[in-house]
Amino acid sequence: MDLCYVITPFVAWLIAGGSKFTINSIKARKLAFSQIGYGGLPSNHSAIVGSIAAIISIQDGFGSPAFGVAIALVFIVILDASSLRKQVGMQAEIINRLSGARNIERLRERMGHTPVEIFAGIITGIFSAYVVNALYSYA
Repeated sequence: MDLCYVITPFVAWLIAGGSKFTINSIKARKLAFSQIGYGGLPSNHSAIVGSIAAIISIQDGFGSPAFGVAIALVFIVILDASSLRKQVGMQAEIINRLSGARNIERLRERMGHTPVEIFAGIITGIFSAYVVNALYSYA
């Protein structure tokens, strides 16, 4: 088995997660461990599926059946990241308003991604695939 297919999404996840943590920490002016989770720039999910599609296109070509499946997965994840989770966040906002001042833990309202966050995730994934491919070629 060619391990670059397994390593690439992990590298994309590390780069996207590290970038997101760094950006959130700079914004908060402290280590932003509480900000780890859904939402933010770049999208981890988009980076992971983008990296899978990119490494498949690099290794096997755009005409491979695996690339077609990977692109379908990319679209599913992007739709989920942009619309479904945005709806979940809106529901959380309404539930938080309805719960009012009761002693109930507030639900996280920021769940979805903006188009910029999704695009940044895809670019991160493509970059990760090229880095892993370059390193893998020399090994």
